Amino acid sequence: MLNVRTAAGQVFALQVAIVLLLVVAAVTALAVQVARDSTRNAERQSVTAAETFANAPGTAEALKSEDPTAVLQPRAEAARQRSGVDFVVVLDTDGIRLTYPDPRQIGKPFVGTIEPSLEGRTIVERAGGPPVPGGTGTAIQAVAPVKDADGSVVGLVSAGITVENVSSLVEQQLPIILGTGAAALVASTLGTALVARRLRRQTRGLAPAEMTRRYEHHDAVFHAVREGVLIIRADGRLLLANDEARRLLDLPADAEQRRVGDLELDERTARLLSSGEPVTDAVHLAGDRLLAVNKRSTAPYGGQAGWVVTLRDTTELTAVTGRAEVARERLRLLYDAGVRIGTTLDVTRTCEELAEAAVPRFAGVVTVELLDPVLRGEEPAGADTDMRRTAAFGLEGAHALQPVGELIRFVPAGPVAAAVISGRAVLEPDLSASEGWLAQDPERAQQVLDQGVHSLVVVPLRARGVLLGAANFWRTDGSPPFDEEDISVAEELAARAAVCIDNARRYTREHTMAVTLQRSLLPRGLPEQNALEAAFRYLPAQAGVGGDWFDVIPLSGARVALVVGDVVGHGLHAAATMGRLRTAVHNFSTLDMPPDDLLSHLDELVAHIDDEESAAGEDGQGITGATCLYAVYDPVDGRMVAATAGHLGPAVVRPDGSVEFPRLPISPPLGLGAGLPFESAELTLPEGSRLVLYTDGLVEDRTRDLDAGLEALRSALTGPGRTPEATCAAVIDAMLPARPTDDVALLVARTRRLGSAQVAVWDVPRDPAAVSLVRTACARRLEAWGLEDIGFATELILSELITNAIRYGAEPITVRLLRDRTLICEVSDGSSTSPHLRRARTTDEGGRGLFLVARYSERWGTRYTPDGKVIWTEQSLSGGAAESGGHLGDILLDQWTEDDF
Repeated sequence: MLNVRTAAGQVFALQVAIVLLLVVAAVTALAVQVARDSTRNAERQSVTAAETFANAPGTAEALKSEDPTAVLQPRAEAARQRSGVDFVVVLDTDGIRLTYPDPRQIGKPFVGTIEPSLEGRTIVERAGGPPVPGGTGTAIQAVAPVKDADGSVVGLVSAGITVENVSSLVEQQLPIILGTGAAALVASTLGTALVARRLRRQTRGLAPAEMTRRYEHHDAVFHAVREGVLIIRADGRLLLANDEARRLLDLPADAEQRRVGDLELDERTARLLSSGEPVTDAVHLAGDRLLAVNKRSTAPYGGQAGWVVTLRDTTELTAVTGRAEVARERLRLLYDAGVRIGTTLDVTRTCEELAEAAVPRFAGVVTVELLDPVLRGEEPAGADTDMRRTAAFGLEGAHALQPVGELIRFVPAGPVAAAVISGRAVLEPDLSASEGWLAQDPERAQQVLDQGVHSLVVVPLRARGVLLGAANFWRTDGSPPFDEEDISVAEELAARAAVCIDNARRYTREHTMAVTLQRSLLPRGLPEQNALEAAFRYLPAQAGVGGDWFDVIPLSGARVALVVGDVVGHGLHAAATMGRLRTAVHNFSTLDMPPDDLLSHLDELVAHIDDEESAAGEDGQGITGATCLYAVYDPVDGRMVAATAGHLGPAVVRPDGSVEFPRLPISPPLGLGAGLPFESAELTLPEGSRLVLYTDGLVEDRTRDLDAGLEALRSALTGPGRTPEATCAAVIDAMLPARPTDDVALLVARTRRLGSAQVAVWDVPRDPAAVSLVRTACARRLEAWGLEDIGFATELILSELITNAIRYGAEPITVRLLRDRTLICEVSDGSSTSPHLRRARTTDEGGRGLFLVARYSERWGTRYTPDGKVIWTEQSLSGGAAESGGHLGDILLDQWTEDDF
């Protein structure tokens, strides 16, 4: 709604009130006129009906008849209905009704005036009477005389219409009257609103007082503002100009309403003001003044077509603006440097980013030198002027500055040494006059000057109170020399870079420690054994050292254990955890446990370690969640028994080059088994098969799910005839991204078999007499193998082991000899009782057999099988153990002291 406080609102309200009064007056007059016309029409209609009936033929004769009512009543009712009046009543000269619409009223006196009618006149009056079919109440009635032929009055006729029906006629016309009035009011209001709207646009909806106030305010501002304002019409005439504009352009007093071209302005200024193009912050020279000109069209803002021009004197601000622009550029440089420097945790790259951020916006050439301990990630011992150039940027082609990587010994008098010792930036605005810089290397210094380098700022790189190195900012031809204001920028750049370099140095130190720890815990090489030909790859993640590990562990009976595992997380904790688990697996493997039992013990150990760390309140990552795959391969029969604790199963490449992923029983990761047993699976591998063990980092990453990774691994492995080393190379090339996000451990082993000529097996009955027979058979086999030199020691070992099996064990008893890298003797029986090595007492008659076995073999031990146990020994094929053990007699005599005899 329009605000009545505005001029437009007040005009609109006044016009609406006037229109409303006019419409009300017109409707009232029209209603009165209609009422009057309706009354006149009713009177005229009543007179017509009364006189017509009175003068109708037969009316007078009927009045003279014996029963006038019977004759006239039907006629009167018919006349009433035809004429449209409410009643037609016939009276005698005494005023008694002879007819009436309601027969019950016949014979009663007439209500009204009859005297004038008895005199022969027709009268019209308002009178009441009995109800009639047309209504009740007062009626407009006419009374006309009925005359005989001689002119005498013989009766009267009254006809009329009730006032109620006359009002209904008016009411029927009243909607038309009111509708016409409302339409006139709406039309007038719309017209008034349109006029008021236009007035509101022109006055901006302001009240008169507000318009006056604003005009006065705008006029005061227009002339008081320190900015020139010109308003120019579209035809080029100057409409308004404030005092400042007159002063800046030296306009004459009568400038307004004159064309811009006639104001005696210089040609460039006149062309600028009269052009039809907008201008934004154009710097224009008018006389000896430097003006900032803005020009905008007034048409989009509702005014007349034209232009408004503002002029600002910037002569005094030019110098300040130049300095502000320099300050803005420096702030922008520092902001960009803060974004660009320190994007990596590499010391060298951070130095390069400092140099790249400063060239060419601040310096022509930037070189950075660091202390050698910083490059190694170590803490610098103190201020030293021997530094190694780490980064240089801005050099093109052959240059005279020292190259990157060179160790520079700065002279004490030079600017670098001065900056390092003082801890403050050193400015050399003119290198040709710097004696200290020239003394560093006069010949090289002259070459640098010849190449256009003329100014230098040296800033020490310090972080957390430790000197890391120095940054040198050089300027060349085409740029002004450094000044005192440039020192703060150089120091800010160096300070930001120093913090990033120190962070990178500390990361390098931590990373080096973690890598060193991890490498010390991982296998340095593969043990010698004949069961498998193995090769491996280990690649740490770019993000840091992880906890992946692998192992190849020789076991008894020429068997070999293959292990691969993964610890959750990265860093020192993961590497240390990996070492603990690897050591535990080694220890458990010496017990010759089956894979499922070994993982059960490892699971219990992990849970126990985590419980201890939790009880001690250590805020560590824990070990729970680590995975492990443990497989044992037997080259005698080609069987492989494997079990997994949450780890991916192995891949098997058959000799024909086909690849399969055998299914292993699923078990949870270590520490989550909750005491549940682990299960193992058994496979028989043909000779020449390749067994591939790996960690999840090889087949799974952010861009590839596990299924796709396994299929890619299958493709990389498919193909016959490749060695394990070639297989590792092919898999790494095909599977590994440029920057792996997780550690990768890969172990490839090609299976071998012991030939039948390398294995000898005898079943031994449980009879002491069988010992000599087996011993003789074994001696013959050793002779066939060319191992006569160790025959005596082997016979002694077998005699002791077979005798113990017969005496203390249970059937079946079996002896097996394996000729591998060593001679392996195995005696198995159905008992699970394990012998223990101990030193016999003087009075003991036995107990020295196992002592002899231990002295004549390199290793010996017991492993348990589902059917009992196996006692095994290993002897060198050259007989070294027996020779080092001494003669049998000496060994036996050593069991007693001189006092025992």
